[in-house]
Amino acid sequence: MSETNDTNIVGEQIDGQAGDRNENRKVALVTGANKGIGYEIAAGLGALGWKIGVGARDEARRETAVAKLRAAGLDAFGVPLDVTDDASVTAAARLIEERAGRLDVLVNNAGITGGGPQEPTKVDPDRVRAAVETNVIGVIRVTNALLPLLLRSPSPRIVNVSSRVGSLTLQTTPGTETGPISVAYAPSKTFLNAVTVQYAKELADTNILINAVCPGYTATDLNAFQGVRTAQQGAVSAIRLATVPDDGPTGRFFSDEGEIPW
Repeated sequence: MSETNDTNIVGEQIDGQAGDRNENRKVALVTGANKGIGYEIAAGLGALGWKIGVGARDEARRETAVAKLRAAGLDAFGVPLDVTDDASVTAAARLIEERAGRLDVLVNNAGITGGGPQEPTKVDPDRVRAAVETNVIGVIRVTNALLPLLLRSPSPRIVNVSSRVGSLTLQTTPGTETGPISVAYAPSKTFLNAVTVQYAKELADTNILINAVCPGYTATDLNAFQGVRTAQQGAVSAIRLATVPDDGPTGRFFSDEGEIPW
């Protein structure tokens, strides 16, 4: 399937979902959904008529986000969730089962940069450890806990929010801008991309489609709002991959511009 076809198919699926909102209410969980790109992904899926679990560890921010989504007429509920904590993730899975009985889409959006400096010769190893714990192990932890609920869905989707800075191809292509030298954040996204591929291979005999997505250089508190895209723009690709049809791509890496090389 070509990059152009993938992008077009996904875009058509978003347009087609809106008319089904009253007949087939889907359920999604977005981690790190209390602000930024995560919030806009939740809002975008909610606008399709879906029931949205707003996953976040900060109670005040989580409930504020839920209230804002509900004020906009969306069906949202809070999910206390710290992706680095086994008990928290287990409790979140239990809550979603109680509230919805299944899960149609999991968007693994929660992530951190690890802080700076991140030059390999200067980095505190704890920064690398923290980035991997949240950005990679957290994704594995949440995905595995929610997998039984995803398997109850007729069309389950998993979207892992990654970054083009995790592309080894782009990192090693002369003249390609991939941001500052980073031995914590960028490699954690490379690791996440590799994990996404392994899940796709293991789940190939199921109806689960799993892909990685780059939201682009988006202005969020992750980069001190230095990005050139809005959070709403950054959410578009994740929403597209959350709504791909059953013959859509899996085990691949996309941005708004098409497929990104590993």
